[in-house]
Amino acid sequence: METAKSAVILSPAISYAQTVCDNAVEAIFAALPAAQKIGPETKILLKPNLLAKHPPEAAVTTHPAVVAAVIRACLARGAKAEHITVADSAGGVYNPGQMKALYKVSGLADACAPFGVACYTACETGPRKTAGGKVVSEFELIRPVLEADFIIDLPKFKTHVMTGMTAACKNLFGTIPGLKKAEWHMRFPEKERFGEMLIDLLETVRPDMAIVDAVVGLEGDGPAGGEAHPVGLLLGSENLPNLDLACAALMGLDPMRVPYLAAAQARGLCAAAFDPADLRGEPALFVPVKGWKLPASYTGGAGANTDFAHSDRVPKLFRPAVAWGEKRLAPHPVVNRALCIGCGKCAEICPQQTITIKNGKSHIGPKKCIRCFCCHEMCPVKAIDVKQLRLFRL
Repeated sequence: METAKSAVILSPAISYAQTVCDNAVEAIFAALPAAQKIGPETKILLKPNLLAKHPPEAAVTTHPAVVAAVIRACLARGAKAEHITVADSAGGVYNPGQMKALYKVSGLADACAPFGVACYTACETGPRKTAGGKVVSEFELIRPVLEADFIIDLPKFKTHVMTGMTAACKNLFGTIPGLKKAEWHMRFPEKERFGEMLIDLLETVRPDMAIVDAVVGLEGDGPAGGEAHPVGLLLGSENLPNLDLACAALMGLDPMRVPYLAAAQARGLCAAAFDPADLRGEPALFVPVKGWKLPASYTGGAGANTDFAHSDRVPKLFRPAVAWGEKRLAPHPVVNRALCIGCGKCAEICPQQTITIKNGKSHIGPKKCIRCFCCHEMCPVKAIDVKQLRLFRL
């Protein structure tokens, strides 16, 4: 990998005070050669992580102060406000009403308004063929992706119950419109194949750079059910897989347990682990986050294997039988009936349509569940837990 392309910039940001974020983002822009491509006629897409209707303090979505800082850095390089678009597609129904509500609750509408920057609500989509995709030949993407000259990915630093973590690469799943995401979960229920799909998507969207909002991250059963955890950093790079390797190292998570990073490594897009030699900015800040909690589905610490069927503790002769049992006993979503409000968001997003609403509560049919944890992601009241048997807590 070229040094400039693989560099990961660490920039301290101890709070979401606007001046703090402005300075941190400007330091990243100044260090990345790609930012020099921005000019008066450049059509720029800023792709945050919205996921669902969560306020900024929940640490689920990209903070508006970070988005505002990125807008300011683009304008400082000659970009015109009318050529900058903020756009995402959350996990539920993709329509103007839903998107307006998401931009409002997340604080992005208020962050963009003073600059005259638009939050995209037209909800138009179009196809784009992949360039030599391994498992996908074409994606349906939100229109701003297809029209942009320059894409800046703005993910949140979070854990994820299905993929272990979500950062720069996984955030691009939001370029797929609404409930179309459920179709991809249904088509690729296995984590490894889902990871391959995400890397096909990365190679199709091809962001020019990414800045991870790790001022306050989300630990535990993310990407929505976890807890806020201060990290005090913004991280930037032109190489999204390498940026995510750095995020995994900060979380204390073996990156090869992250399906999309394993797929990226197999294609030669990144190494098997982050190389600190790629750090720029303030490398001394690159220290694993103290006390960071992984998802229940990834317990056991960095390097542990939650795939019990392939653990060294199981003789090869018995692994097929254990794999059969693991499929039925591995971590899976469970409804906390005391918290469930019967809103139906989980049933709406479920790719297998295995969730029903009965007597005002959600019910998950276990036989068809593919453990994509979309229901866990989209529940607005954190009423869907991840249940794990002790057998798999290696």
